[in-house]
Amino acid sequence: MPTKDEVVMPQIAQERFERLKAHTANIGVIGLGYVGLPLTLLLSEAGFKVTGFDIDVKKVSDLEAGRSYIFRIPSEDIQSARKKGLQATTEFSKLAKMDAIIMCVPTPLTGHREPDLSFIENTARSAAPWIQEGQLVVLESTTYPGTTEDLLIPILEAQNAHGLKVETKEGRGGKGVFYVAFSPEREDPGNTTVARHDIPKVVGGHEPIATELAAVLYEGIFTRSVRVSSTRVAEMTKLLENIYRCVNIALVNELKVLSLRMGVDIWEVIDAAATKPFGFHPFYPGPGLGGHCIPIDPFYLSWKAKEYDFNTRFIELAGEVNEAMPEFVTQAVGKALNRHKKALNGSKVLMLGMAYKKDIDDLRESPSLTIIELLRQEGAEVLYNDPYFPTVGKGRHYNLNMTCTPLENLDQYDCVLIVTDHTDYDYEEIVRTSKLVVDSRNATKGIVSDKIVRC
Repeated sequence: MPTKDEVVMPQIAQERFERLKAHTANIGVIGLGYVGLPLTLLLSEAGFKVTGFDIDVKKVSDLEAGRSYIFRIPSEDIQSARKKGLQATTEFSKLAKMDAIIMCVPTPLTGHREPDLSFIENTARSAAPWIQEGQLVVLESTTYPGTTEDLLIPILEAQNAHGLKVETKEGRGGKGVFYVAFSPEREDPGNTTVARHDIPKVVGGHEPIATELAAVLYEGIFTRSVRVSSTRVAEMTKLLENIYRCVNIALVNELKVLSLRMGVDIWEVIDAAATKPFGFHPFYPGPGLGGHCIPIDPFYLSWKAKEYDFNTRFIELAGEVNEAMPEFVTQAVGKALNRHKKALNGSKVLMLGMAYKKDIDDLRESPSLTIIELLRQEGAEVLYNDPYFPTVGKGRHYNLNMTCTPLENLDQYDCVLIVTDHTDYDYEEIVRTSKLVVDSRNATKGIVSDKIVRC
């Protein structure tokens, strides 16, 4: 891979580079969700001229009115960005005025656990007619290695209105070309220990000029860019990061089940092991995986690996362990009720926490959704409380139409089940006023009571 100083740019690319470096470039961000909106605000704060694109009319109207629709992003941040020129639109024709376009769209799984790339495909088709000579297009959506080269680029080349081609490693002299790179998102909702701009940004271009254009763009808002040799390396980097977490969470989940049988406190074990200053990083068990990345990304690689006649046994085993945790929690509730001479069928259960992790308003792939379904299948009446969700309606894989139940008169419930350990909760008071508390997050750590069952 050539060094930064060895990359020679044609004039049109050099002009884009200079505008990106000076923060005078026009940047378009497609997809204004949990990844795209925070990125848009970072770009605006750094002085770039930013336009957000989304097919969701409500999101666009909210942003135009200065309203936030993500809990951890105050409306004041939107209003500040609006004063600096942030615009939001559903009109993809405005992409023609951008120096760089960043795509932050979902990449879920189908019902058969195969990659659903329809959001990337549809976004590429919507953007392609408006791609201009010398523009940079960056994909941030998590996906398997080869997506940028084999899916995104062919659509952009085939459907743009000017007959443009992506720049190649051999070079086309800057004439009739545009530039494409991949840079995986590294959002961690609820993380207050690492500032977003301090997270290094991995960038891999289809060729060296694209890498440098993407690097200078992200260096305008992040502490540093980490250049890699290709889009495939950048795509695989993101998968490795999340598979690493998936596998280690599966390990501690399995050890939790064993430790409970052995009468050992797995959380105490992890805390003790974490005192080792080398060779160990703590991961913690829970009721199952949630979020858009860890429950999904391993299956992207497993699916792609089959094309190479390769079985990712280790990854698939980890997925099986983690997917079994909601069932384990449901069984734990049933056993705990049974010890109180109460059947799960007909019991009234209040579930605390709907979000997939504490202190965020994100339901994507949350294990709470599966646990509600499983408890209902066993005949339980399930209610929920979550300070971040006044209501829970319909999503891609659920249709609950539930309303948040006040955290009052907890003794009316046969069981209070802690699924998400929000810091807003007073766990001592919850234990004191409940008949039975099943804790899947160790939220009641340090509280001694025979009402508590940890699972």
